[in-house]
Amino acid sequence: MSLIELKDVSKLYGFGDATSVALDEVNLTIEQGECVAVMGPSGSGKSTLMNIIGLLDRPTHGDYSLGGKHVSRLGMNQRAKYRRDRIGFIFQAFNLLPRLTALDNVCLPLLYKGMSTGKRNRQAWDMLERVGLGDKAYYYPSQLSGGQAQSVAIARALVNNPALIIADEPTGNLDTGSSRLVMELLSEIHKTGNTVIFVTHNPELTRYATRVVYMQDGAIKHDEQTKLGEVGRYARAVMYTVPETTEDDDFAGVSAIMPVLDKRAEAEKAKKSKATKRKPRSRKAVKR
Repeated sequence: MSLIELKDVSKLYGFGDATSVALDEVNLTIEQGECVAVMGPSGSGKSTLMNIIGLLDRPTHGDYSLGGKHVSRLGMNQRAKYRRDRIGFIFQAFNLLPRLTALDNVCLPLLYKGMSTGKRNRQAWDMLERVGLGDKAYYYPSQLSGGQAQSVAIARALVNNPALIIADEPTGNLDTGSSRLVMELLSEIHKTGNTVIFVTHNPELTRYATRVVYMQDGAIKHDEQTKLGEVGRYARAVMYTVPETTEDDDFAGVSAIMPVLDKRAEAEKAKKSKATKRKPRSRKAVKR
């Protein structure tokens, strides 16, 4: 069964002669475990498509099924509950609350779910460690770099263990190094079995996708399967001019993710050390 299925989905804005078509009878199926890059020029309908898939908006016409359930006509409260439990969002502008620490920002989805304070703090802390920011748990967004802030946003998106991750231009506000870090994190998330959809203008980032969907004028113009590590052929041949993959690209990706993996290993080592120290000594070992 497909995770996402859109049938003849259209989205119209305005009335009468002022009507504009944001999506024009889009048909799209995405299987569980895919990593899909959505590309296209500004105004092509990418964000509208993401809003509908993410249940932030409803189609004017057509049908949308998520995990086998028809969700096109769900009410506002039902859509909010579905988003909370099934979908994680990563935004270009991070959307972190400035007066909350990194830990509290990651806790928010669990707070809305009604989870106890202790349990949500432990779960949020584990997720921060997963993205290499366990040591920044009590930092505020203003004290973080752009890449670190986006990593906190990724942790927040993952903390509920959603079936689907939607990232809308996740590297749009980041420098090259931070962009690599964020995309390597998303790639790692995808490899653990999550379904990831991300919007990008950068053809280089299609290296992280298993499929690339190109949009134009509210419709899907081209849809191609790609190999991880390779730029989509359509992007290379038609839409953009991009360089060939080099070993330097691979090393740069490894270099970007290594600090995160090192921090994670250190956190695991510290946990094991704590657990060992807490174990009571055997009575036999105690000299009378």
